[in-house]
Amino acid sequence: MNLEFNKNEDKNKLSFFQIKNRLDAIYQGGGEKASAKQKEKGKLLARERVAYLIDEDKPWLEIGALAAEECYQEQGGCPSAGVITGIGYVSGRQCIIVANDATVKAGAWFPMTTKKNLRAQEIAMENHLPIIYLVDSAGVFLPMQDEIFPDKEHFGRIFRNNAIMSSMGIVQIAAIMGPCVAGGAYLPIMSDEAMIVDGTGSVFLAGSYLVKSAIGEEIDNETLGGATTHCEVSGVTDYKHPNDRACLDSIKNIMSMLGAPKNAGFDRIKPLPPQKDEQEIYGLLPENREKPYDMLEIIERLTDNSDFEEYKKGYGQSIICGLGRIEGWAVGIVANQRKVVKSKKGEMQFGGVIYSDSADKATRFIMNCNQKKIPLVFLQDVTGFMVGSRSEHGGIIKDGAKMVNAVANSVVPKFTIVIGNSYGAGNYAMCGKAYDPRLIFAWPSAKIAVMGGAQAAKTLLQIQESSLKAKGEEITKEKKEKLLKEITDRYNHQTTALYAAARLWVDGIIDPLETRKVISMGIEAANQSPIERPFNVGVIQT
Repeated sequence: MNLEFNKNEDKNKLSFFQIKNRLDAIYQGGGEKASAKQKEKGKLLARERVAYLIDEDKPWLEIGALAAEECYQEQGGCPSAGVITGIGYVSGRQCIIVANDATVKAGAWFPMTTKKNLRAQEIAMENHLPIIYLVDSAGVFLPMQDEIFPDKEHFGRIFRNNAIMSSMGIVQIAAIMGPCVAGGAYLPIMSDEAMIVDGTGSVFLAGSYLVKSAIGEEIDNETLGGATTHCEVSGVTDYKHPNDRACLDSIKNIMSMLGAPKNAGFDRIKPLPPQKDEQEIYGLLPENREKPYDMLEIIERLTDNSDFEEYKKGYGQSIICGLGRIEGWAVGIVANQRKVVKSKKGEMQFGGVIYSDSADKATRFIMNCNQKKIPLVFLQDVTGFMVGSRSEHGGIIKDGAKMVNAVANSVVPKFTIVIGNSYGAGNYAMCGKAYDPRLIFAWPSAKIAVMGGAQAAKTLLQIQESSLKAKGEEITKEKKEKLLKEITDRYNHQTTALYAAARLWVDGIIDPLETRKVISMGIEAANQSPIERPFNVGVIQT
């Protein structure tokens, strides 16, 4: 291996190591003191509950582990948004799990907590997956109630989704394993079945302090809404359990009896590992995001046996399209080619840029995959669409619009991996978050923004300069350089994979070697939700 390969390898491994260290800290939740308080009550911690519930011999895919990272600093932070969500297996059945972490602000709901819960429910609804809620929350974080309570995608949407999922026949099981207060009380009770842990679980619209201040009644929380009250008096809950483990065992038992899900019919054969060494991905991916590389080399380290049937190989070469298998599943891959290529017309096409011919090719390929009922995988490393008079006169806007149309109207499940750059309209055409990928994950090398840092910083500097000049301030060379550095640093920070994951623009940051697992688990989930509407792209400009 050459020196550049080794430098790339070191940089990419270090980048993931830094993310792993951050995740290890996040997994500690609210810290030792908060954890000890929960243990004193005889409770398992949220991650212990999840670990006990899921099948040990099956994979676990956490969603949003980095949510809210570096956010809410004034409030003391909110690791993982105070809730654990992911796709796992319980008694052999794939499902979504949502577990409040009571070590983080007593499980209170922050704005990102709501967003993360809604994302988990969205995945359950799209894939018709059963969903299990492990409830242990003090309710809305009141100082931020205006960002949590009233809007369409706020707290109330969760209970609306409970009702919609019930009507769709999606199994919902809730375990009340701690406090469940106010509006949050509706979540477990709108599930199909609600169980409660004796002595620690409680559910009520208003706690004892609020009851006293509102109507003058003096009553303790256990009598007001504990396990005995709701299992023997009100009938609100269905099962009473002596401790967390017994409660989780009951969920396992129920899950073992579910009827078989419908099958969407996506093709799968016996999986094979890639023939080319997956570990080489670290060295093939340049440490410098602007450097060219051959995306085909990456693809051949992701597909089974490194086989890939390339579509229109010599045409529109700045996008690679083709068929392959990942963990046995048939997939259609749409990927940005990052090396400089030469078209048959003798034109040079720069890596990561979408040209008219590549957009046209991708559109046709996406339509073909919908026709064949083959799931789509998008590998993003895109700097945007080609600009300039030649491209504009050639109709780049309408060609790009065709590709966006095909992506938006696809009925087969879509999965997006942000490998490198994800800039501007290229993010949209390559199935960014706004285009409903079933799962969207990033490698540590990902950058998501309207445009690259250098171009954006210069544009923002010009705006800043104009503003200062309008105020009569003199712009010295030193001040200009200082402003440019400040703007560049701030912009670059906002384009990182971590920044995106903290805001749930992506479902998480993964080691490149986890990519096959993510896609395989995603297609397995999607295979439980048959395609019911026909593929129709509507009006397309020609």
